[in-house]
Amino acid sequence: DLEGMPVVVADLHSSLPAVLTGLRSPDGQDQPRVVYIMTDGGALPLAYSRVVAALSRAGWLSGTITAGQAWGGDIEAVSVHNALLAARHVLHADAAVVIQGPGNLGTETPWGFSGVACGDAINAIATLGGRPVACLRVSQADARTRHRGVSHHSMTAYGRVALAGADVVVPDLEDPLGAQVRQEAKALCAPRPGAEQHRLVEVPADGLLELLRAAEVETGVRLSTMRRGLDEDTAVFIAAAAAGHHVRRILDAGAVNG
Repeated sequence: DLEGMPVVVADLHSSLPAVLTGLRSPDGQDQPRVVYIMTDGGALPLAYSRVVAALSRAGWLSGTITAGQAWGGDIEAVSVHNALLAARHVLHADAAVVIQGPGNLGTETPWGFSGVACGDAINAIATLGGRPVACLRVSQADARTRHRGVSHHSMTAYGRVALAGADVVVPDLEDPLGAQVRQEAKALCAPRPGAEQHRLVEVPADGLLELLRAAEVETGVRLSTMRRGLDEDTAVFIAAAAAGHHVRRILDAGAVNG
């Protein structure tokens, strides 16, 4: 099985560099082995991702795995379950990040979006003995109200699709956005009939913005989501970095047997 390996699950491909920013050791020493698992909810060829190419060149990824109909990773896996096992036992990952490829399919309906698969990924991680970490999709600037605060994508995927419990990471954002996000995250972590209760994990945001700015310089990756950069929608990237930082704390505490 995954031997307790922490795995971050996120909705948007653009979250990947921010998750890795939070996950890396700030002193530059003893960096964890992190594998990216690309699912087939967006673009299918891994080569379409300039972000992954840049992060790999920078040495921020120890390997890539494509799952399902996606292809082009260092390893190609039939399913997310296969991919998780390959990350742990073939690429010897300390942690993994599961996110769909570039692009995102949505129909402006409660269930018609590719991010529903985030809930399935939480279930797969838990089934295989890993530690699921749910990265919240958060926005302060999206013109669509359904994505302001905690996106309805996260509320549905983690609240209704994921039957296994996960660490739901909440960044310490400034109010009033911070108060809204905390309230919505607490609702996600309330007891659920027929499902495991999620665990609310609050992470201070202090220093994360500076780390994200430094990451853009070090990797050459400009943080961008829906054409909004770090300054236009800071909360998106802070939330992703907070999820990575939580995994870093798990690894530092020796929660995974290497």
